[in-house]
Amino acid sequence: MRDEELTAVIREVREKIRARYPEGTLGLEGVGAADLTPLLHARDAAEAKVAAIGTVNPRPPGLKNSIVQFFKRTIARALDWHVREQVEFNRGVMMCVQAAMDALAETGRSMVAMASHHQALREEMLSQVRALREEMMALRSEMDGLLREALELKDIRNHWAQWRVGFEDRRDASEIHILRTISELQGAFQHRVTQLDQSFRELARQQHASFAEALERNTLDVQKRLWRDLEEIRGQYEKLIHQELKLIRQKSALAPAEPAAQPLQAKRIAIDWFRFADVFRGSEERIREHQKMYVAKFAGSAEILDLGCGRGEFLEIAREAGFAVRGIDQSEESVAICRGKGFQAERADLFEYLDAQPDRSIGGVYCSQVVEHLPPERLPDLVNLLAKKMSRGALAVIETPNPECLAIFATHFFIDPTHTRPIPPALLRFYMEEAGFVNIEIERLSPAIESLRSIGELPPAFREAFFGGLDYAIFGRA
Repeated sequence: MRDEELTAVIREVREKIRARYPEGTLGLEGVGAADLTPLLHARDAAEAKVAAIGTVNPRPPGLKNSIVQFFKRTIARALDWHVREQVEFNRGVMMCVQAAMDALAETGRSMVAMASHHQALREEMLSQVRALREEMMALRSEMDGLLREALELKDIRNHWAQWRVGFEDRRDASEIHILRTISELQGAFQHRVTQLDQSFRELARQQHASFAEALERNTLDVQKRLWRDLEEIRGQYEKLIHQELKLIRQKSALAPAEPAAQPLQAKRIAIDWFRFADVFRGSEERIREHQKMYVAKFAGSAEILDLGCGRGEFLEIAREAGFAVRGIDQSEESVAICRGKGFQAERADLFEYLDAQPDRSIGGVYCSQVVEHLPPERLPDLVNLLAKKMSRGALAVIETPNPECLAIFATHFFIDPTHTRPIPPALLRFYMEEAGFVNIEIERLSPAIESLRSIGELPPAFREAFFGGLDYAIFGRA
């Protein structure tokens, strides 16, 4: 059993050695190594012989052979003392052989490391050689360029004297040519400027004479046409005045007599109020254009009430904007005109109509050029009625002449004989605050300078203080 185990160990070691060095070399690249295969075989054979010392050859089974084998084993055991030293010597030799083989294997590994280091050094030297070769080629190219530049500089230096003489000659000739050309151009330009100046002066003189003659002719023609138009207008106005007076006399003759007990100031002035509005207030188109600014203020309002709707300008633009509107007026003619346009309008007294409305039922109020017709003591009553009858948050807009502008007293306020007294913005604001209106704003309208150009000659501060807007609008929410 001991021999079989030793043989198996030897075979295993042999297989490992062969697997590590299959071709009998150490695997060095470019470096030769000794082939240890014969030495391995010799060592294996010697180990086999060492292992066979003290054993007997096997024989076939049988009594004779068994006796012979017994005697052989007895003799081998008897000679064991004699061959013991030889066995120890053989084992020592095998150990030396194994140590030599291990040393050779270590030497092979060292040679592999040395070969690897040598290969790395060789590659590094090759890369350095290539880098040096590239640097030498670049240096050579640079030296070639410097050589070419040096040759060019040498050629320039050799020919500079000849080139300088030719260059100076050409430069002098060019300067002479340029100076001569400039002198000629300057003379031609001066001559041309003189001619143009003379032509322009003559043309301007002729045009001025022609313009003066045409202006004089046109002025005389305009004056003649102006006087002719004035005469024609004067005749038309005189004819119109006579016709109006005739109509007034006819109306007076047909009108029933007023009761004697009625006060004089209660009588209605017998004039054509629609023609009066066209002449002194403006056409319906102009009034509608002016009142468009108020429509956006009523955004989100319910039905709007127009106090003193007149010809219905505001009713028309409010309906076009999508609002529900209605109006009242004391004039039968005005109410008839509004109804003819398809509006909801009725003849009513301002205070009686508002007093008959339920509290908090009016969604918005527009009152333009009305409050200046009321007696001063009734204005607070109107403001209080509006505050009582309008719904919460509803907007009230009141427009009236602005007494802060002195120009109204010389122009349109006293033209209307039904005006009582102008209302200062601060006073109307006070009435509205006392009645409970909030978010009160005042906006001046129709600057006086647009209709009276002479106001523009006044200092700006004075003009703004005393000749601002002819009208003003006050806004407040109930």
